[in-house]
Parts: sequence; C-alpha cells; structure tokens
Amino acid sequence: MPSVIRLATPNDLPVIERIVADAYTPYIARIGTVPGPMRDDYAKRVAEGVVHVLEEADVVQAVLVLIPEPDCLLLDNIAVSPAMQGKGVGRVLMHFAETCAREAGLASIRLYTQEKMTENIAIYLRYGYVETHRAEELGLRRVFMSKSLLST
Repeated sequence: MPSVIRLATPNDLPVIERIVADAYTPYIARIGTVPGPMRDDYAKRVAEGVVHVLEEADVVQAVLVLIPEPDCLLLDNIAVSPAMQGKGVGRVLMHFAETCAREAGLASIRLYTQEKMTENIAIYLRYGYVETHRAEELGLRRVFMSKSLLST
C-alpha cells in the first residue's frame, strides 16, 4: 500500500508526540539537552495547519512541520518512527516539502538542525542544502541551511 501524506488532525497528536520523542530521544545524551522538536507545542502547530503526517497502511509513521515564511518555506521538523528509518521515508518527506514550497511560489526552503546531529547535516548536504550560518537559539547550537529551488 502506498504512503499518503496529509495534514495532521488533533486525533493525531498522541502519535505525533510519540514519533517525535522516539526520533529525538537518542540525541539527548549527545547534545546534553532536550532537542528543540521535543519542546514544540504540537497541538498549537496542528491547529495552525502546519503539521503533515505520513501514513503507511493507515498507520502514521512520520511527522513533517512546514512553516510558510514571507520569502521561503521553513522545514521546521522532520521525524520518522524508528521502525521506518532507513527506508526512504525521510526522502519522501523532503521531496514533499520542496514540492509544497514550489507550489507556493517560493524560491527556497530552509531548515536548521542541532550542531551535534552531524548525520542530519550530511543528509541535508546530499539533498543540495548549503549551510548559511550557525547560531545559538534557546540554548541550542544550531546549523542553518537553505536550498534554492530555482534550478532544481
């Protein structure tokens, strides 16, 4: 059965929070604090209409938070259930995010990740993102990245 990406509903909140916790808890020891996505208010985000979920066989397997900005789309969070990691779900969500940005007429998409999440930085670089800067926000050392959608 093919996967489906749809807007999240309030009924999805428990599984959204579980997937985010499962995906990011392993990083706590490495970074020394709770990662930003685990701090987010998903009820608020769902109400804002910025959370998408990926379902496979009618089971939510991943979460994607996309926040429109005036000149680009912010890929605020991507979290895949551990059972589905390494199976291309992240790639599907990255492509979906870029499609959403293009459909909104935006020329770029941006994201940020924690500095010590080096494997994520490597993934984003492979997908054509470039590092724009590093900064500390909310006590987290973040790497900011952007991808132009004009030539892709």
